[in-house]
Amino acid sequence: MAERPELSDWEALAAREVKGRDLSWQTPEGITVKPLYTAEDVKTDPGLPGFAPFTRGVRASMYAGRPWTIRQYAGFSTAEESNAFYRRNLAA
Repeated sequence: MAERPELSDWEALAAREVKGRDLSWQTPEGITVKPLYTAEDVKTDPGLPGFAPFTRGVRASMYAGRPWTIRQYAGFSTAEESNAFYRRNLAA
């Protein structure tokens, strides 16, 4: 039976695949996201999905039973102003 790979094995393999490029990236908020997280990165139990503080998602089933939805806010300070804006643009 083969030995279980270590984190250093993964790092070496990933570095060869991306030719040494850093796989970390920054969110718009300036948070560095690592390319791989392991059990050592978790200091406490993150809890269960569907329960506060929602660190593993807001739904217990995650999105296994339905596709993801993407929602965006587009509009102005009131529903009336938004409606008028969209009606003007649709008419044009």
